[in-house]
Amino acid sequence: MTTHTTPAKRPAPGTRVIFRWRKWNGGDHWVHECVYLGSDEWGDWFGQPAGWRSHRPGRELTAAAANVTLVPASGDYALTHNVSPPATYRIYIDLAWDVHWEGAEPTGIDMDLDVVWAVDGRGLFIDDRDEWDEHRVEYGYPLDVVEHLESLAVDLEARVREGAAPFDDSTARRWLDRLAAAVPA
Repeated sequence: MTTHTTPAKRPAPGTRVIFRWRKWNGGDHWVHECVYLGSDEWGDWFGQPAGWRSHRPGRELTAAAANVTLVPASGDYALTHNVSPPATYRIYIDLAWDVHWEGAEPTGIDMDLDVVWAVDGRGLFIDDRDEWDEHRVEYGYPLDVVEHLESLAVDLEARVREGAAPFDDSTARRWLDRLAAAVPA
């Protein structure tokens, strides 16, 4: 897969970084303006204040509310947590492959499947199964990757339902408080 280097140390908390996603075939995907907030026992945390930009080919978004994202050491998902309106979801987990630091920037491969806890009446569900089915054939995802991520999606859905850390609001709020201190409104 990808050869990468991990920085000897992470950037200082409060440092602006660009988080770059790509697809399995190397194509560009989401790019998020964010702030490195630090790490804990769960992994590295990033924040995106309201008004900051996310974009991908053909689509651009501006964060309507502050959010925080956790990337665990495993590098196989990114958990984004919103705890205030107007977000339509409380939790959005991008299943991933090879999320790592490339120099001073986090980067990873978006693997289509998402675990979403929507607050607009849809509830908790695994999203984009159609895209997953299409891309695993088109891009030739290896069987071990497919099995791991399908199992992980089901596990993450259950863990979100349980509400244990780091999928709980109190863990996210601690990091949202750090984001507010790092990037005052």
